[in-house]
Amino acid sequence: MGGQRRKITDQMSLVVMWFIFSSRFTDTASSPTTQQEKDRITALPGQPEVAFSQFSGYVTVHKKNGRALFYWLTEAAAQNPQQKPLVLWLNGGPGCSSIAYGASEEIGPFRINKTLSLYLNKYSWNKEANILFLESPAGVGFSYTNTSSDLKDSGDKRTARDALIFLKRWMSRFPQYKQREFYISGESYAGHYIPQLAKKIHNYNQNHPNSYINLKGFIVGNAVTDNKYDNIGTVEYWWGHSIISDATHNLIRSSCTFSSANYTENCDDAINYAWNHEFGEIDQYSIYAPFCKISSRNATSIRLKNTLIRSRASSYDPCIEKNAEKYYNRPDVQQAMHANYTGIPYKWTACSDELLMNWKDSEFSMLPTYRKLITAGYRIWMFSGDTDSVVPVTATRLSLSHLNLTVKTQWYPWYLNGEVGGWTEVYDGLTFATVRGAGHEVPLLQPQRGFLLFESFLAGKNLPKS
Repeated sequence: MGGQRRKITDQMSLVVMWFIFSSRFTDTASSPTTQQEKDRITALPGQPEVAFSQFSGYVTVHKKNGRALFYWLTEAAAQNPQQKPLVLWLNGGPGCSSIAYGASEEIGPFRINKTLSLYLNKYSWNKEANILFLESPAGVGFSYTNTSSDLKDSGDKRTARDALIFLKRWMSRFPQYKQREFYISGESYAGHYIPQLAKKIHNYNQNHPNSYINLKGFIVGNAVTDNKYDNIGTVEYWWGHSIISDATHNLIRSSCTFSSANYTENCDDAINYAWNHEFGEIDQYSIYAPFCKISSRNATSIRLKNTLIRSRASSYDPCIEKNAEKYYNRPDVQQAMHANYTGIPYKWTACSDELLMNWKDSEFSMLPTYRKLITAGYRIWMFSGDTDSVVPVTATRLSLSHLNLTVKTQWYPWYLNGEVGGWTEVYDGLTFATVRGAGHEVPLLQPQRGFLLFESFLAGKNLPKS
């Protein structure tokens, strides 16, 4: 009897040892890691009950300088989120928060009301995908650096490099996403961030075939694309929508060549005259929307090349941004999101003026990068809200025209609920679409149309003709 008991005990010990050993080396995709659990959000203050999981926290991208990027993952609100793709969302600026805009005003599952409680976004993109919001680069939102000089010399190259490091380390923390279909999305100056990061990932995959990131494509809205053509197209939009006079239009066109990143004094004077004397009090990011009278920025300090995302909404509070700034500065919200545990010495803001004003390198044109990514076969969509005067539809169309792409499906109106949702043209390697009645932040002013656009992109289907 004693021998049998010892034999059973020995067998149990072997089973326990096997379990401990195998748990170290088997795929952890079915069970979250310890760090994942540390990042899990149980509930945000004022949040309605939801069935999907949320995670947020920091990933260090440069140990020596102490640069760490903050993320917020909202998993797919579906029965099988593990079968849905992963989509990274980036806002632009440069220097603006993906949590302030993408997550809280546009595609995230929650919106913030005036009482600082949350309500559900009916057209949240996490109905179709797992959405990963990233505050990038360091110095934006909750993302931080322990080296103050990092805030003075940020630029395109470091932002792309740090974003790639973030993705690799984040996927090590969330190994269940390593081979998942992966897409990148965003808007405005993310027109630089997104193709630059896609190129980084493409080059990384070529050199690391056994640990590749399963990038399938990207979709970007009202995208900063080419300094020269964007600016010419922007001036034409101002004139074509009767924002500026014939005289000022002619003066800008004769004074500004836009052939370099630096403008002449005469060019600056002509643009400033338009802003100070002809624009009036309008929301430049959605010209037919109500104007928010509370503004922290003097419009004369923003030049054409600086596309800060300060969009307001016509169907919502035009000063909706202030709700986010109040909400994310609450200590209980920061605690729930595992944010600001290092005690960042400044308040959370939707955009960082310091980063914007000290941006060091900005690629003049993204068109060569687009050509490379189109050749590589990625799914690429670009879209434009047609009431944005900062990075308007005319700017994007003029820039894209210089790719000289072959038209596969000619320009046609696309429909939603029996109404024209916008117009689209499909090229060999790229799809372009407009969203009717939307401004710079398309999913804010036209959430249902923006959602259909996203659904169609993920499915790889043309927008509906009827």
